Amino acid sequence: MSPVEQYQALARYNAWMNERLYAVAATMPDAERRRDMGAFFRSIHGTLNHLVLTDRAWLWRFTQDARVAQSLDADGKPIAPTGRLDQELYADFDQLRRERARTDADIVAFATALTPERLAGELVYRTTAGKEQRHVLWWAVSHFFNHQTHHRGQVSTLLKQAGYDPGVTDMIELLRG
Repeated sequence: MSPVEQYQALARYNAWMNERLYAVAATMPDAERRRDMGAFFRSIHGTLNHLVLTDRAWLWRFTQDARVAQSLDADGKPIAPTGRLDQELYADFDQLRRERARTDADIVAFATALTPERLAGELVYRTTAGKEQRHVLWWAVSHFFNHQTHHRGQVSTLLKQAGYDPGVTDMIELLRG
């Protein structure tokens, strides 16, 4: 499997796992999803919001396409970024879920368009603190998918602690199917 194929598989896994976790989270009362459980982003809802926020930030860095980074409120007005990694983009869970699905489709499209040459090329961007970063793209893409897995693992743990079974989370399950 080439690196491009691996990132494409990770994009599919990301979408598959998000769909599964959101389906379980949707069965919970809103107050339970929002309950501060001591996680880095406090709650299941907070952690899910963080992932949409950061996935969009990375997609913008990768593509320079403002549409992939844009968050709109229920009235269709842009949500201004605060630069905070705990910014709540969507208080409404159903809207958060729809936006997650949109972002996952953008991630799959991004991964589908990758080439070995692009992965070996330089990525230049500014962090939320304003510091310029320069490195090869594959470093950032690897971080991007690792970051998702890290926080989805936290959501899986929080769901289990709240008495909800997230089911099988192994990537190999997706690949087998």
